[in-house]
Amino acid sequence: MKKQGQVVRFDEQRGFGFIRCNATSQDIFFHIRDCHGGTQPPLGATVDFEEIHMSGKGPRAMAVRQRNLGALPPSSRDGHRAPINHRSVPRAVTSATRPRQEARQPEASAPLMGVGSLTLIWIALLTWGIWQHRLPTLAALGAVGINLATFFAYWVDKYAAQKGQWRTKEDTLHLLALAGGWPAARAAQQVLRHKTVKASFQTTYWLTVWLHLAGLAGYLFWERTQSLLK
Repeated sequence: MKKQGQVVRFDEQRGFGFIRCNATSQDIFFHIRDCHGGTQPPLGATVDFEEIHMSGKGPRAMAVRQRNLGALPPSSRDGHRAPINHRSVPRAVTSATRPRQEARQPEASAPLMGVGSLTLIWIALLTWGIWQHRLPTLAALGAVGINLATFFAYWVDKYAAQKGQWRTKEDTLHLLALAGGWPAARAAQQVLRHKTVKASFQTTYWLTVWLHLAGLAGYLFWERTQSLLK
């Protein structure tokens, strides 16, 4: 059934929100993938949608489309467009502005060195540490285990985002990367196309990479560095 309502809530991290409609007794759930063009309507925007009901769940909005999106402002009598009051009109992220915003995102999170090169350095450090008995042999199995767990955590979070379910906390993903799962985290980001656009997440991710490598190198070479300084 086609209805009209107003966006009253939206969780950007989880990718879902709620629409209030006078014809429905409760707020109606919607996911960003149900929006026209994958574009999030701003809070307070009036939207058209198709309401469906799923067994065991409340109402859900499909084919959500913001009303009058892209409409031109009314013209004045002399043929010129009337000025727009930007304070009263919420700014919508349209397909025309999105490419320029997304184009700037990778620049903000560009790594100083490719993850492939860093992974080779990480493997070399682990191998050297085991060979020099600075690390136990089980460290290699631990490295494999933490990376498998990290990739699985990203997959679960991606699945939850698509289904509108409870998401994995970003702090959890970062802790897994800091513990040594950062190679799998990067692989999951690329393979699953997940968490690659948000600049703040990428910045924290690369911070965990460098902190892990610095901590590992410091542990392995601390005694040698101390002896050289004496």
